Amino acid sequence: MHKRLLCAAAFLALMVPATGHAEAVASSFGPRVGLSVNPDQIVLGGQMVVGELAPDITFNPNVEFGFGDHVTVIALNLDGQYHFRIQNSAWRPYLGFGLGINFWEFDAPPGFRDNSDTEVGGNLIVGAGVPTRSNNRFFTEARFGLGDIPDLKIMVGWLFAM
Repeated sequence: MHKRLLCAAAFLALMVPATGHAEAVASSFGPRVGLSVNPDQIVLGGQMVVGELAPDITFNPNVEFGFGDHVTVIALNLDGQYHFRIQNSAWRPYLGFGLGINFWEFDAPPGFRDNSDTEVGGNLIVGAGVPTRSNNRFFTEARFGLGDIPDLKIMVGWLFAM
């Protein structure tokens, strides 16, 4: 388990974006929280937005820690998102796809060794974000898992401008 936490910390260190971007979707970072289905868990994590790679397209790496349902999941996600512009609305809906690397640690019954596994899958993402009064962003999203990763995650979070 210590190797997985070290891997997650290294992943977070690599998420620091290059400076000098002045795009419509600014570089930012912040927490994300939510619930997952299959396994049924509480999910806590953090993410970054590495500005726009192209107009309205962002790279959003994140790390999530899921607890419950007799398993601990550490998910490293590399997401790309396309942000739509809607006239007369501060909300920016988005669609995305991401690669997810999930480290699973299963709780074993007494007398048995804990079991672990690593799975790779995809995430289809549907969400929306809106600026706050302090010029940060609030977002909410649904993540649909493809492969041997959680089937669904409903997440909310805050992004603080860098």
